[in-house]
Amino acid sequence: MKSFHHHAHHRGEEGHRHHFGRRGFGRPGHGWQVDAGEGRSGRGRRRVFDSGELRLVLLKLIADQPRHGYELIRAIEELTGGSYVPSPGMVYPTLTMLDEMGHIAEAKSEGARKAFAVTPDGTVHLLERKAEVDALFARLAELASHQERTDAAPVRRAMNNLREALIHRLGRDGVQKQTVHDAVAIIDEAAQKIERL
Repeated sequence: MKSFHHHAHHRGEEGHRHHFGRRGFGRPGHGWQVDAGEGRSGRGRRRVFDSGELRLVLLKLIADQPRHGYELIRAIEELTGGSYVPSPGMVYPTLTMLDEMGHIAEAKSEGARKAFAVTPDGTVHLLERKAEVDALFARLAELASHQERTDAAPVRRAMNNLREALIHRLGRDGVQKQTVHDAVAIIDEAAQKIERL
């Protein structure tokens, strides 16, 4: 796993800090804005945390119970309602770093996967950063809430209906420019009405 650590070190702390979306999601300056990313669909990863924040999240999850990398990825996915799935390329280098910092240690486990447990130093570190850890898990809960609100079946159905109507109407031969402008105006007006709800 040393190669994972080298990869993380080469990219540096800033390599994990990404800002997403035009308006983002969340409070400015907190480095966890969300954009069109992978989620469950596999189309490019969303990065919600910078590397230091991810270390605290993983450490807290390991403190709750010994886990291996795959279990940690799935745990974060569940906590966010499936809206965020950290990549192995982020999780495993972070585990290596936590191990080298003495905050986790390999635990006895069945099977080929290496599970980790928190160490006394890791427990102390979590207690010292409790407020920050609580805030990070509040972010995860808010992501799950946002996912539930915006990914509801009726919303997806309505968006699909709009898409199909546009494809059907504007895909015809001989569509006039005015028709396109009218369709855009209708969509813009609907967006404004939704914002005023």
